[in-house]
Amino acid sequence: MFLTDEQQAILNGAKGETMAKVIESVVRYGELFGAEKLVPVTSKYNHLVTSFGLKMITPVYDLMDRLIKDGAISKQKFSLDPRPLDKNVPANFIQNLIFNKFMYAKQDFYENQLEQLGMMDKDAFTCACYMDEVGNKPEKGEVLSWAESSAVVYANSVLGARCNRNSGIIDIMGSIAGYVPYFGLLTDEGRKATWIIEIKTTKKPEAQLLGSAIGMKVMEAVPYVKGLDKWLGNDLNDAACTYLKDFGAATASNGAVGLYHIDGLTPEAKEMGEKLICDGAKTYVIDDAELERVYKSYPVIWKNPDAKPKLCFMGCPHMSLEQLKTWTDKVETALKEAGNKKVLIPTVFTAAPAVLREFEKTPYAARLKETGVITSYICPLMYMNNPLSGKMPVITSSNKLRTYTTARYYTDDEILMQITKGGKA
Repeated sequence: MFLTDEQQAILNGAKGETMAKVIESVVRYGELFGAEKLVPVTSKYNHLVTSFGLKMITPVYDLMDRLIKDGAISKQKFSLDPRPLDKNVPANFIQNLIFNKFMYAKQDFYENQLEQLGMMDKDAFTCACYMDEVGNKPEKGEVLSWAESSAVVYANSVLGARCNRNSGIIDIMGSIAGYVPYFGLLTDEGRKATWIIEIKTTKKPEAQLLGSAIGMKVMEAVPYVKGLDKWLGNDLNDAACTYLKDFGAATASNGAVGLYHIDGLTPEAKEMGEKLICDGAKTYVIDDAELERVYKSYPVIWKNPDAKPKLCFMGCPHMSLEQLKTWTDKVETALKEAGNKKVLIPTVFTAAPAVLREFEKTPYAARLKETGVITSYICPLMYMNNPLSGKMPVITSSNKLRTYTTARYYTDDEILMQITKGGKA
């Protein structure tokens, strides 16, 4: 790998042993992927995926102590993935004991380390850091050092920033070094599509289901999606961005997609159109029957497939303000139709602390509370990592949560039916 004089000097110890190890980590990481050089990180803020104080990850705490002690601090303030704990989310005594004493016992300690390293603020915990309310929204063309898969794919695709699907810890290393390896989705060639996706559904496809189908088909490749603008329009408004947030998270978790292009809608597709498609690109046609096939392919891993759901999680990735308002209307209307006053299944809507603060300023917040729905900043995935939680029959419309846990996927309409009327759509 070619290094500039400044980069080589840091590697040689000009800024101390710790900084030398930091940049060596970045260099070695780049060499694994054939990177020819390092390029500067240009975004105002970073985002870290490691937000949880798991008792067992002692090497991480030792590393953070070393970085802090030697002044190897992030060159950018950063946000983080969601907190793993929230006392407002239903859990029994034994579950809470496992959460607080055996799993996330180091959470307060770790958050103190993060503050010293450069956290944006004490509530900057969300997987959807690009929300306007949070304030970590990269500009088009900016180079990032992120690792959270759902945030990476959103930043690349919807915002037009440039970031590879990095790993945890490498994200902070890139930020401290101020450089990331130049390969993959940072390059013009790496952002070209090798798959053409043709949407031929008779109605607007479920975002999480469509993303799942594409992710499982193309894996880590870049897809160019045609026909979706018919349902989303040609303007990246709140509704379109919310849809693409959930769509992208499913492509990234059910496959390994780090960038997609939506014909006529996302920035690069609007600028370059089909010039983004590589010669010899494969084609995948998605119609109603294909989405139904994908849906039915999901395994049900509950001990009792017919068990009554004990908990419902919505918001993985975190919900937008638009979603919180829309779902308040949906839940109210469905409860009224059913003659019920409160949801029949304990239901948690998760969103960024900053989004929840804005939501609380609206009349929707009190209305949603009346339905019995709980709002939280928690990471549903971290909650489900508790062995006792994993044994619970939990439902969700998040394909990311379905993929990584025992939670069972249902479409939005099916979720609404179950939590308000007790049956399946």
